[in-house]
Amino acid sequence: MKLVTYKHNNWEQVAFYINGDLYNMDEADARLPKTMSSLLEDWERLSPVAREVEANIKNGSLTVNSREFGSVEVLAPLPRPTSCRDGYAFRQHVAAARRNRKVDMIPEFDQYPIFYFTNHNAIQGPGDIDCMPDHFEKLDFELEAAIIVGKKGRNIKAAEADSYIAGYCIMNDMSARRLQMEEMLLNLGPAKGKDFSTVIGPWMVTPDELEAFRIPAKDNHTGASFNLKMTCTVNGVKVSEGNMGDMDWTFAEILERCAYGADILPGDVIGSGTVGTGCFLELNGTGKLNDPGYPEQWLQPGDIVEMEIEGMGKLSNTIRKVDTDFSLLALKK
Repeated sequence: MKLVTYKHNNWEQVAFYINGDLYNMDEADARLPKTMSSLLEDWERLSPVAREVEANIKNGSLTVNSREFGSVEVLAPLPRPTSCRDGYAFRQHVAAARRNRKVDMIPEFDQYPIFYFTNHNAIQGPGDIDCMPDHFEKLDFELEAAIIVGKKGRNIKAAEADSYIAGYCIMNDMSARRLQMEEMLLNLGPAKGKDFSTVIGPWMVTPDELEAFRIPAKDNHTGASFNLKMTCTVNGVKVSEGNMGDMDWTFAEILERCAYGADILPGDVIGSGTVGTGCFLELNGTGKLNDPGYPEQWLQPGDIVEMEIEGMGKLSNTIRKVDTDFSLLALKK
């Protein structure tokens, strides 16, 4: 299933996405809820019902009013997650970033997966991203995949963790690099450099839809892995290309660590971390390493950022500058 949340009569509405059209879940079957959060709260019981209803719509045995996907205001598939974490799963990105800073690859990367918490209240879907003036001090995208958790768990093992995943989506972990790097000098963060926007969408795709792309996890790793091409363009120019199959740590292994001594909950969003070449910070660093005169590129007002992952759709956002002279950087003592 591909599940979309959109604005319907000024309320959140979850719908099936089928061949470019949206079919409201609660209109298709009274047993199904109106919102994604309600669906996830009872995912194990309701997801088989939803699959049956979707199949009936597809085979024509159930007639439901539809709306064109392009005619509605699409929100994040889960507009109000219970939490949002971001991982650090791609060795290529970590190694390149450290090489560009002229420091050795950190051996701990290969010992355990890590993550940080980001602002779950700043989750958004396709559309405009409002940025403060300070954000444009090295404003960056980050091309990632994400999972949405479908059931509660604690102290789960990686071998069983994939069963806790309700679905996958694209994630753009927006980053204001100057704010991020300044605060991380104090060995705490990222925080203000990340908390203004994290984009997910355009829909959540359930794991069965990706089964044809499944590949073995890397040696000595456990969990589902997928051969899915990932790209990002800025104003129509491709700036990043990678593959979800290059994740060294699987989502199952990241979930194992997240759930150690703590609950994971339905509606938790967890990102993969940046794919190799998946942000300007890495691209600029590599460029300057090879050519000191390399011209840096950062996101600017009006830029259109489009991310695509095979099987997960295309996530499009436009960068907007808020009209204000208020500056956090100007308040530094």
